[in-house]
Formats: sequence, C-alpha cells, structure tokens
Amino acid sequence: MRWTLPNILTLVRLMAAPMVGFVFLLLPRPFADWVALILFMAASLTDYLDGLLARKWGQETRFGAMLDPIADKAMVVISLAVLLVILSLDHGWSALILVPVVVILFREIFVSGLREFLGADGGTLKVTRLAKWKTTLQMVAIGLLFLWGLFTHYFWALTIGMDAAMIAGVLGGEIPDEFGLIWIEFGYFWSGLAGQMLLWIAALLTAITGVDYFLKARPYLREES
Repeated sequence: MRWTLPNILTLVRLMAAPMVGFVFLLLPRPFADWVALILFMAASLTDYLDGLLARKWGQETRFGAMLDPIADKAMVVISLAVLLVILSLDHGWSALILVPVVVILFREIFVSGLREFLGADGGTLKVTRLAKWKTTLQMVAIGLLFLWGLFTHYFWALTIGMDAAMIAGVLGGEIPDEFGLIWIEFGYFWSGLAGQMLLWIAALLTAITGVDYFLKARPYLREES
C-alpha cells in the first residue's frame, strides 16, 4: 500500500462519511446541518480530485482502486440515511424522498453482493461511464437536500411569531421585506425542488446500472451442467 496524496484523499473521504451522521448527535441544529453540508461538499470534491491527481501524477494504485468505490458508497449511503431522518422530522415521511432512496440503497447492496459472490470474476463489473454519472448526480442531489434541510430550519425559525395569514403569504411567495425572508424562501423552495428531482433522476440511473451489472454477471451465475 502506497501513501500517495490521492489515496490519502480517498481515505479522508471514507472517514468523513460516518461523521456526516455523528454531527447530528454531537452538535445542535442548525450548526449540525452546516457541518454535515460542508463535510459532504468537501468529500465530494475529494472524489473528483483523487482520481484526477492519481491519473495526472501516475499514482494509480490497487489500494486506491479498491478504496475509492467503498468511500463513495459509504458517503452516499450514510448521507441518504441521515437525510431520511432529518427530512422526515422537518417535513414528515414523503414518497418523493423515500422511494428513490430505497431504490438507490437496494441497488448498492445488490451490486455489492454480486461483486462479493463473483470474487475473482468481479472484475467483469467494472465501473461504467453511466455509473460515474449516477454517482455524480447522487452527490449533487444529496448536497441540495442537505441545503434544503438547512433552509427549512431557518425558514420555519423566522416564521415564528407570524400569524396564519402572514405564513400563508410566505408560502405563497408574498414575502414581507421586513422579515428578510426573500433569499431563505428562494433557497427553501428551489433547493428542495431541485434536490428531489435530481434524486429521482439519480435513482433511475442507479436502477439502470444495476440491471446492466446483473446482465453482465449472468454468465457467471449459470449452473454447471
């Protein structure tokens, strides 16, 4: 194992994954939301940098090739689990979040099981360009949903003290300037809308890549005659 900078960045991303969840146990909201968002964005950046630097500097290693997809999956799976909790607390359980999350988690478990079963033949399930796109979309969607959770906290905190008519006006887009809610209302609605839309697109690509991997693995799953 070589301790190159790309490998160190990948290891840092792996270590950051559980911290995205633990910060909500260690810190109060909305500070925990800020830390989780920053951790996730920094980890997503290392996902781009480690591969770029490894190729540019000729530092591609077996350790990095093994650890990189594990770090990606850990960050995505843990972040989705955290989002399910915090968004359900903020907005209640919603199929718009739960369904794509279940699809993504099921695919990740299914493909990981395939690779484990195939063992030495698992190389046939190499990461495809479409799989890289779905990972990128997953991370962008998750980042937007963490931002939505952050905006939600401030949005509802700043509506405390308003009467029902004023809150209805805020929700309807009629923002009273004296409350300084214009940027919060914009972020609240658009981060939620964009995050949910991209999560569904990512879930669709995730399902497609899962089917693709299964079809590639089928020859190795046939019973010997």
